[in-house]
Amino acid sequence: MVSRMPYLNANGDVIELHLGAQGAELDESNPENRFRLTWLDALEKLLSEVSDAGKPVVITATGKYFSNGLDTDHVFANPAQLPAYLDRVHALYTTVLTLPVPTVAAINGHAFGAGAMLALCADHRVMRTERGFWSLPEAALTMPFTRGMASLVRTRIPDAAATEAMLTSRRYGADDAVAAGIVDESADVDGLLARAGEIASARAAVAGPNLALIKRGLRAPLLEDLAVPTPKSLL
Repeated sequence: MVSRMPYLNANGDVIELHLGAQGAELDESNPENRFRLTWLDALEKLLSEVSDAGKPVVITATGKYFSNGLDTDHVFANPAQLPAYLDRVHALYTTVLTLPVPTVAAINGHAFGAGAMLALCADHRVMRTERGFWSLPEAALTMPFTRGMASLVRTRIPDAAATEAMLTSRRYGADDAVAAGIVDESADVDGLLARAGEIASARAAVAGPNLALIKRGLRAPLLEDLAVPTPKSLL
């Protein structure tokens, strides 16, 4: 039976967390790996398992998308629930930012909006060269950033890149993303997972509760911003 949710795959001393469906190039029920409520629930559960396992994790997907971000169908259908929904997204970012294991994002395809910000939560980022863009389309879509999201972008990439990305909605290919400091390196599709796994494995020795404490200290102001409830007045 094909799973229609994110799943884990053990690969030696590294765990791969796939954002899409097991056994399928694209999840027919959520082909863009958007942040649906059931998807968020599943992802948080898997991240708890990753934390308990104590092994480095590579966050990736297959197909055209890493993640296309917020579930816009849910947002438009339930505007009154938007603040609570965004708080759920902030909670996911906090979980990834403070995992007690090394985290590497292997960006296999498009990473847009909230999906692009999810990639920024990883300790290290590798982006596929052949196709896919990293982009924050909010300005082009006349959507604001929450306090937590703005803080995430501002603290995880250089100021010049954050300013350009947030104010222009530029789409960055892998080489441009490396040059801007948005991702750490690039790799072709055949070597993407292997390179990400190599980086994660090399950091395995530091996994443990102390790593989580260090991450919380390093990211304290960002975590405080992510914990602020989204005001109804934002939109």
